[in-house]
Amino acid sequence: MRASFYPKMAWDGIRKNRRLYLPYLITCMVMVMMHYIVSFLSTTSVLASIPGSDSIGFTLELGSWVMAFFSLLFLFYSNAFLMRRRKKEFGLYNILGMGKWNISKILLWETGMTALLSLAVGLAAGVGLSKLFELGMVNLMGGQVSTTFSVSPGDLLQTALIFCVIFLLLLLNSLRQISLSNPIALLRSESAGEKPPRANWLLGILGVLLLAAAYYLAVIIEDPLAALMLFFVAVLLVIAATYLLFIAGSVVLCRLLQKKKGYYYKANHFVSTASMVYRMKRNGAGLASICILLTMVLVMLSSTAALFFGEEDSLNTRYPRGFNVSVYATDTAELNPAQVEQLRDSIGQTLEAYDAQPENLSDYRYASTFGMLKDLGFDPDATALDQDYSPLAPEIAQLFLIPLEDYNRLTGERQTLAQDEVLLRAYRTDYTAATFSIPGGKTYQVKATASESIGSGDAAMAVIPSVYLVVPDFEQAVASLQTQAEFTGEQSGQVCWYYGFDLNLPAETQIEIYRELRDSDLLQEIETRQLSCTIESREANRGDFYGTFGGLFFLGIMLSIVFLTAAVLMIYYKQITEGYEDQSRFEIMQKVGMTRREIRRSINSQILTVFFAPLMMAGLHMCFAFPMIQKLLTLFNLWNTGLLAATTAVCFVIFGLFYALVYRITSNAYFAIVSGVKDD
Repeated sequence: MRASFYPKMAWDGIRKNRRLYLPYLITCMVMVMMHYIVSFLSTTSVLASIPGSDSIGFTLELGSWVMAFFSLLFLFYSNAFLMRRRKKEFGLYNILGMGKWNISKILLWETGMTALLSLAVGLAAGVGLSKLFELGMVNLMGGQVSTTFSVSPGDLLQTALIFCVIFLLLLLNSLRQISLSNPIALLRSESAGEKPPRANWLLGILGVLLLAAAYYLAVIIEDPLAALMLFFVAVLLVIAATYLLFIAGSVVLCRLLQKKKGYYYKANHFVSTASMVYRMKRNGAGLASICILLTMVLVMLSSTAALFFGEEDSLNTRYPRGFNVSVYATDTAELNPAQVEQLRDSIGQTLEAYDAQPENLSDYRYASTFGMLKDLGFDPDATALDQDYSPLAPEIAQLFLIPLEDYNRLTGERQTLAQDEVLLRAYRTDYTAATFSIPGGKTYQVKATASESIGSGDAAMAVIPSVYLVVPDFEQAVASLQTQAEFTGEQSGQVCWYYGFDLNLPAETQIEIYRELRDSDLLQEIETRQLSCTIESREANRGDFYGTFGGLFFLGIMLSIVFLTAAVLMIYYKQITEGYEDQSRFEIMQKVGMTRREIRRSINSQILTVFFAPLMMAGLHMCFAFPMIQKLLTLFNLWNTGLLAATTAVCFVIFGLFYALVYRITSNAYFAIVSGVKDD
């Protein structure tokens, strides 16, 4: 054979099967392009102008590896459709005298051509569009726009190597299938039917139980930290349940439709139902994969969009005051009222230099420790923390003690407490007992609920529940904490003075004041007393918040594009493959009098019976996942449930319209195959 024989055969195979190969090539190109763009954005020099660039770069780098892993899985899935269609052709080659070694050479050239085209066009498109995506990312994150165009050779090489490995694995898998098949099996591969899965009802019941368990976890969990720990468990349960329900459900549905004579023995439904029975297991697996992809897109885009559009709410929750100063000590003597007054005066001197008047003051001392929140109080035992904690029954909490005089000054109230009474405010947990015991054996009566303004910033930042107690004798309560033998964490039993205030000044001036406070003699004075101090500014951290949430939203958009591309191609291949399988059936039906109009009705019956099931199931998944997603977003200080509900609803409506458009396009392709002509 001449040297050009195998390349020519490979190119003819691609060209003659362009209806299958063209979408596959486009998908490969899109995967290569998106991987390069995300890798490029994770290392671009423009990140330096964006606040929070380190976290953004890490997030994008992680996203590039997620895309690489997903590309491997999806291209294997897509390649299976191609091989199923081509096996008949390879079987014919084998019967005509071409050995499996010769067929392997054709596959080698086909894979090489596919890889070369995908890498060349994908990388070229990635380089060409990288600047556009960079501008979009910078605008989302509030960075400085740069007009400089650049190319990253390292990211080009990395993307090329990753996808060369993927295409090599695809080739090896194709060669394995050819080597293990005989010519007759190859010829009949396209028309080989499937046996219904055994124990369909058992599969269905198992799927229902797994789905119920996942939904139960999503609904009952109240603690955000527990939601974070169990989120991936719930995801795995939903994935397994979706596959079981779609596979078993398609079997049950087809059998029920066949038993319903008034439905089954009609021209519109007879062929379509018989076709679904023929491939019900694979049909269910394909629908389940589409459902999971749609759910992933809805979860990612709705949650990241809620974070992006609610970033101002999150910022204000995390920083309830424009300036937040916290000075830490080991005992109350180091932060007595006289010492606090000196620190307050030092801050006031800096503000006077800018003619700034503090507003909305929050000024109080507190002591804190970690432990286990019990039914009637608090236990700081470290052994209990190690042994008793369960994500389903979270008990880890942080306890804060606040002096009564500081509380009254802060809130303007005139509360009075007996020696055995406290005011209580709990965050991220419900505490309803009438008493509360603290370490050291002291038990207090809960007189009333404390003001919500107490500790809102610290509570928003914490990922575990927090309990604030306003106590009548601060020194005595703190002393009882410090007499305990075991504490958890370095800050257990620490005493802190918190001083928060707002300034009615431009953002630039507030940032300048923040920097002067940070670099002032105040910190040196604090260090000489062996204290520690943190100074936070809302305006100074605004850029980090916007950059981080904008980066998550941008990555959510990028991954959604990839997953939607996968879902569309999966739907297309499903329709095309089933069209070729049904072509002979519809040819027979046309010979016995079925018209094109009846073919169209039969196609609509078949597609509508199952096509919108993934979208509806994805919507159901989102409804039950909503409480867990809402808890997870509180870890980002987003408590705006209405905003999350709105973004979720908008995303679902948009994808519903998009899904209907895909239905229209793919149903026309299916009709063109089974009818032998294109639809008018």
